[in-house]
Amino acid sequence: MPDSSSSPVLAVRELCKTYAGTVAVDGISFEVGRNEIVGLLGPNGAGKTTTINMVLGVLEPTSGSIHIQGVDLEKHRSQALERTNFAAVYAPLPGNLTVVQNLRYFGLIYGVKHVSERIETLLNEFDLVRFRDTKSGVLSSGEQTRVALAKAMLNQPQLLLLDEPTASLDPATAKDIRARIRDFAAQGTGGVLWTSHNMYEVEEVCDRVLFMSRGKVLLQGDPRKLPQEHGKATLEELFITVAREPLALGNH
Repeated sequence: MPDSSSSPVLAVRELCKTYAGTVAVDGISFEVGRNEIVGLLGPNGAGKTTTINMVLGVLEPTSGSIHIQGVDLEKHRSQALERTNFAAVYAPLPGNLTVVQNLRYFGLIYGVKHVSERIETLLNEFDLVRFRDTKSGVLSSGEQTRVALAKAMLNQPQLLLLDEPTASLDPATAKDIRARIRDFAAQGTGGVLWTSHNMYEVEEVCDRVLFMSRGKVLLQGDPRKLPQEHGKATLEELFITVAREPLALGNH
């Protein structure tokens, strides 16, 4: 068993995914450290969601390796994934189940010990006590996001994967969600891999960003310093350049 205390939360090496001759992810390497929030940025089709799905074990890489807390995902799948979790707007929880039913269902899937106590803790932590017996499908977008995050925290993950977690939220609700995720990253020894198209949010939340385009990581660094390093005024301007002229930046 590797010494997980000294390993990065996530280490991706030379990761590739090819579909019928189309290269979706093209030899990317990166890490997520403890107490770190890393932003995975890039235009639609850049390979971000494919990358997250490979880290989640949903898609099998064509080549390359993924280690979660030093554990090889390919060789020790269940051990690598037991401290991982995920939330995304396109993966809502079953709407016909109540909040408590959803959390209990996923708690059993994850094999959470003392699941009832864990659910009560999360209902309090995510301000969901008054919705415990409400069907998830009738909740507002913000409430559903809080339920999805509570579900993602059930197994006390070390690696939290978030694909556009605030995409459908109003600014006040999005700010609340960002604060909750920052708190998660600051406490304990976990790390977060986060995709977003909101560059203001990325600057506020992420310690480091990776810019993807056409399956490759073109740039990485501190989101507050990276634009100036590449002659751009803002992160948004840099994003637009990556989306439109990736080759120019790749040779920078």
